[in-house]
Order: sequence, then C-alpha cells, then structure tokens
Amino acid sequence: MTSAHSTEQSAAHPDLFGHPRALSFLFATEMWERFSYYGMRALLVLYMVKYLLPAAAGQVHGLATFKSALEWMFGPLDPQPLASQIYGFYTGLVYLTPIFGGLLADRVLGQRRTVILGAALMAAGHFLMAFEPWFLLALGFLILGSGCFKPNISTQVGMLYPPGDHRRDRAFSIFYVGINLGAFLAPLVCGTLGENYGWHYGFAAAGVGMTTGLIIYLAATPTLPADAFVKRQVTVPLTRSDWQSIAAILVLIAPVSLFWATYEQQGNTIVLWASQYTDRHLFGLEIPITWFQAFNPFMIFAFTPLVVALWRRQGAREPTTVTKLAIGCFLNAASWLIMLAAAHVAGSGQASWSWLFAFFVVITIGELYLSPTSLSLVTKVAPASLLSLMMGVWLATNFIAGFLAGYLGTFWSSMGKGVFFLMLAVISATAGLVIVLLHRPLHNVLLD
Repeated sequence: MTSAHSTEQSAAHPDLFGHPRALSFLFATEMWERFSYYGMRALLVLYMVKYLLPAAAGQVHGLATFKSALEWMFGPLDPQPLASQIYGFYTGLVYLTPIFGGLLADRVLGQRRTVILGAALMAAGHFLMAFEPWFLLALGFLILGSGCFKPNISTQVGMLYPPGDHRRDRAFSIFYVGINLGAFLAPLVCGTLGENYGWHYGFAAAGVGMTTGLIIYLAATPTLPADAFVKRQVTVPLTRSDWQSIAAILVLIAPVSLFWATYEQQGNTIVLWASQYTDRHLFGLEIPITWFQAFNPFMIFAFTPLVVALWRRQGAREPTTVTKLAIGCFLNAASWLIMLAAAHVAGSGQASWSWLFAFFVVITIGELYLSPTSLSLVTKVAPASLLSLMMGVWLATNFIAGFLAGYLGTFWSSMGKGVFFLMLAVISATAGLVIVLLHRPLHNVLLD
C-alpha cells in the first residue's frame, strides 16, 4: 500500500483515536468471527465425547469411512482419541486453507470479496452444526470459510498504514484485543447454551455471531483499503532481499508450530482436565466446564496494555522480534510445568480450579509475546506482491500444530497426566531453544 493511497484514504475517512476508521470495523468483524470460532471450539470436544461419538455416530454422513481411515493409520480409536483426532484435523485444516485463500485474494477476487465469501461459508457451517448428519460437512464449510477469511482480514489491517508507520505494531495489538474479546464472550454465551440447554443452541449462537460479523464488514466497505492486486500493473520480480525475507519466515514455521501444538491443548485435553480432574466449586457454585475457555481471552485484553507498556518502558532494551518469539515459547513451557504440579497435587483425586487459573495466566503472557508480534512481523517483511499468500503461509504454522495437537491428545487416555504435561513442557521449551539458536542468522534479515 502506498503512502499516497494512505493519505487519500485518511482524507476521505478521518482517523478515529489516532488510527484509520477502518480499523474499528475490522476489529468488530474479527471479534464476531472469533466469537463464532471459539464458541464452537469450546463445545466441540465435549460434544463429541459426551454425545455425538457414543450416541449418534451412526447418523453422521461419512464418519464411518473417516474413522476407518484414521484407524488404518493409528490403530483402534475409542471416542476420546477419535474426538482428539477430529479436533486436530479441524484446527489444522483451518490454518492450511489460508494459503489458498491468500492466493485467491492476491490473484483473483481481491481481499474484500474473499473475506465476504469466507464469512458466508462460516456462517453456513455453524448453522449446519445443529444437524448431526451434516457434522463433517459443517466442519468442511468452516475450514474453507476460515481459509478465505483469516489471511485477508489480517492483511487489510497492515494495508491501512504506509511503510514506516510506527502505528502498525500497535494496530495489531488493538486488533488482537478484538480477537480475544470475541473469544472471551464465546464460551460464556455459546458454551453456556450448549452445556445447559442443548448442544445445537450453542452452535446456532456461533452462527448468529458470524452473521453479525459479515453484516459489519459489509457496512465497512467504503472505509476499507483498495484490494492489493488492483494496484499491480505488472508482475514485479522478487529481489534477493525478498527471497531472504521469505526464507526467514519459512525457517520460523517449525518452532512456532511446536508452540501452537502445545497451546491448542487448551481446547482439547485441558477441557477434559477441567471436566474430570478439577474441583470447580467456587462460593458454593460449580463453574461450567466451558467457562474455563474464557480465562485466556479475558487475560489477553487485560494483560495486553501491561505487556505493551513494559515494551515501551524498556525502550532500547525492548526484546527483538525473534527474542519475543523465544520468550513466548519458554513461558508456554512454564505453564505446562504448572499443570504438572497440579497433577502431582491432585494424585488420584481433583485439583483446585486455581491451578488452571495460574496456567492460563502464564500461557497467556507467552501468547502475547509470540502471536501478535509474529503477525506484525509478516506484514513488515513479506514482499508486497505476495503479502496475502505469505500471511496464509504463516498461518499454516497452526495447520501443522493442529494435526500435532490432535496426535498429542491421543496420549491423554493412556499416559499419566503428570507425564503428559511434562511432555508438552519439553516440546515447547525445545521450540524456544531452536528460536534462540536462530536469532543471530535471522537478526539482520528481519530488521530487528
């Protein structure tokens, strides 16, 4: 995006709170999309383990074939390991399809129309979740829709700012608050409806959320930046610096994928820990299982101002981008050591819910060091002609992580809980160590 275009955009739509007005619309759109995603995610494993797989698996079109294929690769699967594998496939593919969504936007439809297509597909998918026979089709719609939506909404945030505009990093932190505001509300609304009134009410609420996000995005159209492909008259060859930037992004994918593989246990085995091994009583009341999924997003927007203020106060001593990624991995590892302690204290009984609270505090701070920083990094260093594609490639870290998270979750039933949590801590710490070793070779390329 050129500086001239940014100036024209600002003149037509004055800034709001020091940022382009379009940021507030993108914030709200992403908030409702995340409300729908995390609302469904909060229910997915519980729904499969407690109802769908034991009682209604025969009604689901294609599930028997899908299960047979998984058992051919992994051996016999009881409901919990099967649910974990399905969860892993879903969360993995949700972050593979953004590569194709980025290409579709860059080469054919543009960012705006691709976002609209994605939002419509996701709304349909959430509503289809209310019908058992269409369970796998619903997941397919959600996967394809997310692929169209995810890379292009993030790319549009970066396109609001001209090169060198220092507001960009802050804009992504603000945008990340929107993500987590939706994720905070989702378990409280969708989770409560699903647990207490029926699974399908929770899934329908997620559909309403996605539809709301689509309406907001359509209303925002006049304020949004022009599609990037419109401005390209000819294909610009990539420079040596461009190729170095692409290589740096690709090299970081492996360790960051390990971070997300352990992080994603929040929606998988941590749900089962909260259900089976946690004393959820507080002031004589029992905390609903899905409400624990609201801890992380609530802490995201509670802690974001503190972390950003810390970085600002550090000034010249603020960690480099690569260092922040490593810190995020080490904090993630520390959070699993907290769960190791919880498993030791619980023994064969239940641990206090306060252990989960402490776990979410540490893993959330780790996420703040890694996730928004990495999104901003891609928009800064990726070649302009491949921006949406490279954002999709970066989001593919979650594709690898999703499959690995599902596989790791299959050990939940057969492994001691303390050993399971220790395994996750070692994996995340290893990722942090790899990033530390990569710091020097990547430092100049990433312009830290």
